[in-house]
Amino acid sequence: MSIHVNIVSAEGEIFSGDADWVFAPAKMGELGIAPRHAPLLTQLKPGAVRVQTSDGEKLFYVTGGVLEIQPHLVTVLADSAVHGDQLDEAEALTARDRAQFRQSVPRAGIQVQILCARTISIEHEYQHAK
Repeated sequence: MSIHVNIVSAEGEIFSGDADWVFAPAKMGELGIAPRHAPLLTQLKPGAVRVQTSDGEKLFYVTGGVLEIQPHLVTVLADSAVHGDQLDEAEALTARDRAQFRQSVPRAGIQVQILCARTISIEHEYQHAK
């Protein structure tokens, strides 16, 4: 039994075919997907998507996106994706660092807001304590 896999990005279709297993970097951790997996929709984080077929393993790198799982279909809607053999190590590390930086920017903004709110609260308490 196999599961059909589609990996697409804004650049176009990256892969379409049947697989025995799919491994993907979901936001909450790595997922192993076998045929007849329960339906699931989740965000992808930057990393490797591994597709195991009867011919061996195919490797793809994504910079994030959305993963949809149905019992007989896996769809990867990637922000950007390439075949593993199309990247050299330096390009892969640069792409990973860029994606991690983009993910950290919103969090940094929230952390700054929390820090500012705490500072204002402490200053307010200090003024009332005088």
